[in-house]
Amino acid sequence: MTENIPPGTEQHPILDFGDADLVRLLRRAARVTAILGTVLAVAIGGFLGWGSGALLAVGAVISTASIFEWGRLIRLFNARMDAQRMPRGAVLTVTLFLVRLLFFAAAIYGSLKFLHGSVFCLIGGLALAVVALVWEALKVLRGADGA
Repeated sequence: MTENIPPGTEQHPILDFGDADLVRLLRRAARVTAILGTVLAVAIGGFLGWGSGALLAVGAVISTASIFEWGRLIRLFNARMDAQRMPRGAVLTVTLFLVRLLFFAAAIYGSLKFLHGSVFCLIGGLALAVVALVWEALKVLRGADGA
């Protein structure tokens, strides 16, 4: 990539960031979220009790699923911008996204009502997606995206 570019004028990797790179970034972020969620849920469960560990696990599962949902919506909007027309299945994708949001809300409500753990553990699990996405975005900005 840099063999034909004069010294001192290298391009930053973010300039070549495309749709395929975004898909890889989201997959890595989902994997990091799932691994962190599993490790932290076991650790929190051992220290604060199984209810708190389960709440963190619920938050981590919702975070991981949310990364995939947002990726699906981003692909839908990118296809819309590229083709300047609505791709097939767009209404179904948006409808299923809204249904999943309702499912996530019900899972949060049910877990808070029945698991009797710390609400902060649930919030921590829900925040894992943000942590993983920021981590992956910083890796891309530094030019070390791991691809």
